[in-house]
Amino acid sequence: MSQLDAVGSGDTTARADRHATGGVPVRRLTVLYDADCELCAFVREWLVRQPQLVPLVLVPAGSERARGLFPTLDHSATLADITVVGDGGQVYRGAGAWVVVLWALREHRPLAHRLSTPAGARVAKAAALAAAKWRGAQGGDHRRGRRVYRRPDGWSYDPSLGWIHSPPGCDSGACSTG
Repeated sequence: MSQLDAVGSGDTTARADRHATGGVPVRRLTVLYDADCELCAFVREWLVRQPQLVPLVLVPAGSERARGLFPTLDHSATLADITVVGDGGQVYRGAGAWVVVLWALREHRPLAHRLSTPAGARVAKAAALAAAKWRGAQGGDHRRGRRVYRRPDGWSYDPSLGWIHSPPGCDSGACSTG
């Protein structure tokens, strides 16, 4: 969703929503979530209990089902950050994906409109980063007794060291440095 000029109810909101999706109505959203993440599983359960204006299909990221539904999607990236795919091929990641999910929920659509403004986008990004930091501190592999969260782009979060970047494929030391 991009910035919306109109927030309200009725036809004004419907026009704003159609404008945000390029005039293509969104009839379904697929939410790819990390099934091994405690926070993600909690949010998934919360989402299924919410009244939905746009149906949400919740699919574990990186699963065979996700790969079958979206064969051209970078599935390793979907494990690193929430990804939402619209039925018209729209792909949303990170804070934008959270806003789109809220937009699909009856009771939270007004909040989604507020978060789609420039000021709201900063709040949405901060919330997404906070969730990622918590998730990073909770999940991932265990190394020397610590829980380390690794992203496919080479970044990892170790609670005692913070964020560390190791480019993919260079762990063996065989990569060229020059």
